[in-house]
Amino acid sequence: MTEFESQSKNIQSIYVWYSENKLWVNRRYQRKLVWTLEEKQKLIESVLKRYPIPAVLLAERENGDYEVIDGLQRLHTLLSFAETAFPTLDSRYFDVDQFVTAKTRATEEGAFSVASGAKLTAREVGTFLDYPIAVSVMRGATDEEIDDVFTRINSYGHRLSDQERRQSGVQDEFSTLVRSLSCEVRGDASSDILSLEKMPSISIDLPMTKHGYEVEASNVFWVKQGILRSTDLRDSMDEQCIADIAASIIGGRLIDRSKDALDQIYQPSSGENARIMRALDSYGSEKFSAEFKFCVDEISTICTQGVPKKLRSIIFTKTSTNPFPSAFAVLFVAFHELLIGENKKISDYAGLRNSITNLDKRIETSRASTAPEERRANVETIKALIRQHFVDSEPRDIYGDHTTVDIDAIIRRSEIETSHYELKQGILRLDENRGIDTAVMQRVVHTICAIANNGKGHSGTILIGVADKPADVRRIKSLDHVDAHPVGRRSVVGVHREAQLLKETPEQYYARWKDFIRSSGLSRPVRDAVLANLSHSNYFGYGIIVIRVPGQQDVSLVGERIFVRSGDDTIEVTEPSRMLEVAKRFQ
Repeated sequence: MTEFESQSKNIQSIYVWYSENKLWVNRRYQRKLVWTLEEKQKLIESVLKRYPIPAVLLAERENGDYEVIDGLQRLHTLLSFAETAFPTLDSRYFDVDQFVTAKTRATEEGAFSVASGAKLTAREVGTFLDYPIAVSVMRGATDEEIDDVFTRINSYGHRLSDQERRQSGVQDEFSTLVRSLSCEVRGDASSDILSLEKMPSISIDLPMTKHGYEVEASNVFWVKQGILRSTDLRDSMDEQCIADIAASIIGGRLIDRSKDALDQIYQPSSGENARIMRALDSYGSEKFSAEFKFCVDEISTICTQGVPKKLRSIIFTKTSTNPFPSAFAVLFVAFHELLIGENKKISDYAGLRNSITNLDKRIETSRASTAPEERRANVETIKALIRQHFVDSEPRDIYGDHTTVDIDAIIRRSEIETSHYELKQGILRLDENRGIDTAVMQRVVHTICAIANNGKGHSGTILIGVADKPADVRRIKSLDHVDAHPVGRRSVVGVHREAQLLKETPEQYYARWKDFIRSSGLSRPVRDAVLANLSHSNYFGYGIIVIRVPGQQDVSLVGERIFVRSGDDTIEVTEPSRMLEVAKRFQ
């Protein structure tokens, strides 16, 4: 039985919850951080003037933590202001020296850097910290009840975009597919549940509103290719585009490009929802996700042929900044039907790019071309133009971590889910003799064991060819003349440079890792699972070794030794009591 309790909590008390990692966000229904700087500053102004602000709704979890149901933007604004993330309207920052809890997080824990500049007065700091916020807490609520409450809250007014309302209003396999795939393509993939503190790492920094969020809109596929504007990401237009394409491909026929058509698919009681869900059961979410990411990779490769250009600049005759999700959808479907439906591969990327140059002259791109039959005519026209640059292909496996989208998602997740991910720049020492550092390979084996010991069913990934230290990136640039490819705070330096120095082919370099893992002393179940999932990604020509560690059913060993993860460190367990703790993870 759900119980509601209303209480008043001052900002200081809520910040203590935050610092103790008690506030969590569920990405099944919560949107990203989207407020502009001005919106944030006006909220702070309201607090300092002691004006009333809306209440916050939380759901208490079994362990005593809280899930944010309503008030995410407000809470993050207040808490990040206390960590000097932005100034007031009159350009003054919170004075951390006046608040011991925040000062400790900054100076002793290194949780944030204190901004320099004019500060609030001691009286204003007191006013801010003592400001009472109305907090309602749901206790004993089921996931269904939380979803229902969130949907009802966001049906009042127009605070969410159409697609955000669709995604928050239903939690079925189709909405999960759209949400998860969208996160991967944007580069903000993460666990469904993450702490409020981690929200900036999966939120999008728009060009005109620099908040220091980890995902830069200009680097996201949709904006990079001109398909959508940066501000469209804030309103989840990328998710709407994926929903349109997914329904058209999975359902076996192009749907009408309209609000009503998508609303029907997301309406649980509708015939369209039932049709798409039956089709998805047969098609498979993982299969479609892999196909989508593969097609995105191929389209991105086409855009880099010769002088790199945005897709928009290729297919439109006139220079424009207008988004084109409708035209992109039919182009994507045409590629999918050839690459996947007819099992073909591209034989001439440059020629294909020429074929779709000024495509707007060949297809109907007006807003009126939204009916299924008109969209089908556009798809057939595109296929006729580009078919000559495809050839029949042997059956291929595209359903693993091979695409650039997959690699980017893993790299970004490694920043916030440290116990499940590890990055290594390579196996060659960064000194003058460039010898192989076998200790690195041994540490990777230990980390495989440690990730496997995170608990029953917990998986993880290790990437070889990615640096997380700026000093290593600079050294590699000096030694190997490689310009790293940035992804968030990490940098892809690749392993092809090492293969070249070792006078090995990429295949031989890959085999070197396979042989080492095979003879490593890892417990047979995890060893065989890792070898079966070991892969190599070309990743823009850099080359990355992907070591996937599937979830295990029992404790894993290296010989007779047990390793576990402690944050982003791998440590050996020697104490009997700690060994028992690891064993309990698999009961």
